[in-house]
Amino acid sequence: MTWLIETKGLTRRFGGLTAVDGVDFTLPEGDIRALIGPNGAGKTTLVSLLCGRVAPSEGRMFFDGGDITDMPAHRRVDLGIAYTFQITSVFANLSVFDNVALAAQRHAGDALRRETTALLEKVGLAGHQNMLARELAYGHQRLLELAMGLALKPRLLILDEPTQGLSDGEIEGFVALVRDVAKDATVLLIEHNMDVVMQLAQTITVMDRGRIIAEGPPDAIRADAAVQAAYLGAPANG
Repeated sequence: MTWLIETKGLTRRFGGLTAVDGVDFTLPEGDIRALIGPNGAGKTTLVSLLCGRVAPSEGRMFFDGGDITDMPAHRRVDLGIAYTFQITSVFANLSVFDNVALAAQRHAGDALRRETTALLEKVGLAGHQNMLARELAYGHQRLLELAMGLALKPRLLILDEPTQGLSDGEIEGFVALVRDVAKDATVLLIEHNMDVVMQLAQTITVMDRGRIIAEGPPDAIRADAAVQAAYLGAPANG
């Protein structure tokens, strides 16, 4: 079987700290996968390795069967890997519209204005398109970042703490949006809101101390004693 994402022995050390420790990870195309675990588990480092923001100390990474271990981040974007950051990475001094248009121009061509407008409508920001990005509330900046990720037409969309700063109503809209996105893309999300995880994820991967300690459907993960000891019921940012 060819996985959309596969890692073999993936390791990243920062000085004396091993943030990701020999991880073998597979992700099939079309999955909505949640990556959970306590603070310092290695979740953000793992997805940073996948998108090319961080280089591995050891191990290999594959996308759709091709080795991407040494591929720079911008080439991975060209392949269809889009990553929205835990801390918003919008262009603060550009308008909301221009932020999305910059991302969309890679694919949209003559339809740039129409596609940008449609993406802003999709994430609920159509009424904010002329505002500067820095003027948006934090939760709306997260939605803007999501629109920028979708503009890349990714095969794999990686979301890092996407519901942080969103209201309950916005979270409900986000869940519906991800389900819609998943019709065309594989979704990998790091998320601390377990209600969102249990609603969305087809499979949950649990990390602790740089290693995968459990993986399975939501009901099995909820009932897993090792997961309960490491994570569930404890504060879960990170």
